[in-house]
Order: sequence, then C-alpha cells, then structure tokens
Amino acid sequence: MNVLVTGGCGFIGSHLAEKLLSIGHEVYIIDDLSTGSINNIKHLQTNPKFHLNKDTITNDSLLSSIVDKVDIIYHLAAAVGVQLVMKSPIRTIETNVHGTEAVLKATSKQNKKVLIASTSEVYGKSEKVPYKEDDNLLIGASTLGRWSYACSKALDEFLAMAYWKEKKLPVVITRFFNTIGPRQTGQYGMVVPRFIKQALSGKPITVYGDGKQARCFTYVENVVNAIISLMENKESIGQVFNIGSTEEISIENLAKKIKQLTSSSSEIVYIPYEQAHEHGFEDMRRRIPDISKLSGMLSKTGGFPKHGLDETLKLIIKNFKL
Repeated sequence: MNVLVTGGCGFIGSHLAEKLLSIGHEVYIIDDLSTGSINNIKHLQTNPKFHLNKDTITNDSLLSSIVDKVDIIYHLAAAVGVQLVMKSPIRTIETNVHGTEAVLKATSKQNKKVLIASTSEVYGKSEKVPYKEDDNLLIGASTLGRWSYACSKALDEFLAMAYWKEKKLPVVITRFFNTIGPRQTGQYGMVVPRFIKQALSGKPITVYGDGKQARCFTYVENVVNAIISLMENKESIGQVFNIGSTEEISIENLAKKIKQLTSSSSEIVYIPYEQAHEHGFEDMRRRIPDISKLSGMLSKTGGFPKHGLDETLKLIIKNFKL
C-alpha cells in the first residue's frame, strides 16, 4: 500500500513513517521542516520505499500529485507546542486550518481515506473528566492566545466531519493526549524532554505553576500502532477517538520521578505561569482521556497496547544518553 504522511519529519510522524515502512508500505512524506527535523528520518532515507518532499502541504500541485499516488493519508502536519503557539498565533492558526483544508480538498477529489490528527487541547477548560469524545468543548477567551491552538484544531475537526457528511470522504479523527518518546524535543515546551534534559545536565528542573496539574503520558509506539489499526478498520470512518494513557500523574511528581530515574542532583524549581507564559495563562488541572471507545474498536486486533510510564521514561532517558 502507498501511504502519505504529512509532517512526517516530526516526532510522531517520523515514528509512523518508520513503522509503515517496517510492515512493507511505500511511504511518501511532505514536511516543510518548520518544527520537524531531517535527523528524525535520516535513517529511513536509504530505503527505496521512502520518499521525502521538503515542502508545505499548501503547495496544491505537489499535494495533489502525491495524493494521486497513495491509497491513504495520515495528516499530522501542524503547529504544535505551547511556546510556539504563544509566540506565533497567526502561524498556528493558518498552518493548522489552511493545511487541513488543503489536505481535505485534495483527498476528497479521489475519495481517499484520511486520518486527521487532533489533540486533547480541544476539550479546553472542561472539568468533566475523564474526557469522552462526545463531551462538550469549553475553549477559553479569544483574547488569550493560549487557546488559538485548541480553536484551530477544533475547526479542523468540524471541517473534516463536514467533508464526511457532505461528500462522504472517509475521515478518521484522533485526539492525542500527551504523546512522548524518543525524538521529541523540548524546544516548544514539551514537558518530558525538557525535564529529562534539565535533569541530565544538572540544571534546575523547572515546573510551571504549582505542579499539581495532572496529565496522562502515552508512549509514541502505542499511538502509532493505534492509528494504523484505526485506518485499517472500516468501522472507524466518520468517528473521533481519544488516544492516550489512563495512568495519571501530577507534573510535580513527574519531575520527581525523572529526577530519580536519572539519578540527578537537579533542584526542582517552581515558576509562576505569568513568568513562563503570557499574563492570564490558563491551564487544566486534569486532562484524562476515556479510551473505552478506542479499546472497543481495537479489541478485534489485540486491543490498545500499553507501556507503563516508568518503562516509557526509561526508554526516553536511554535515548537522550545515546
């Protein structure tokens, strides 16, 4: 099968491309390298079934020519990371909305199955946990740039569902919850690589806020296997799926765990949100997924795979030391 992965030089995209190649698929990538890295896919470039296109997905002629060649599309290209979103809200909105629009238009012409990667951020400030796919979304004020990412990804979802309902384009939407693993960078605010890098260097481990906010972290291999299985399942079309772990941990305890696993002498330091981000920055106290829908869908193919948090962190720490 021929497959297109947009954003294939990114963290999740590169792992997806690697997995697809390992099971025999021909893989095409489009990535403008704005947040992805050529180093993430360097080990794949000798594979004759791997094809890299360094360009933007809004290049309509290129996108259409590749869509002509492939059977399915994984749309992962997006502006990601709290720091990038806060710094460049225009880029965030335009990249996410226009990029997804371009992909949906190109795929609808030939009715190719497409996965739209969304995010747990769309649940916004909702305090109803665990989050279920049909829960209401509660996004904050438009005066706070912090919510531009969530809003843009929610619009992506609405647009994808509109293409499914109006044009019968076979779409699948996945909401990722804090995916972590090797190749993820802390450059744009991702907490796990940032903590590990600080711990290994002996620098202070910087926790934003009081550290009581809780998250569920998911190993990237589990995420990749899940989305491949969803794309292979005809029953997934026209549906939204949470993809994440249900193992909850506070950011404060995450810092302590990483300090222990790295045998670090680093001090854990608490930084007010106002110093780390914009004034009035809002954060969710808990972000916990209900994955019963995903587990039910994947039960026929072995279920949703699990790596415990300790095991996952050890794998990432080992990769950092290489």
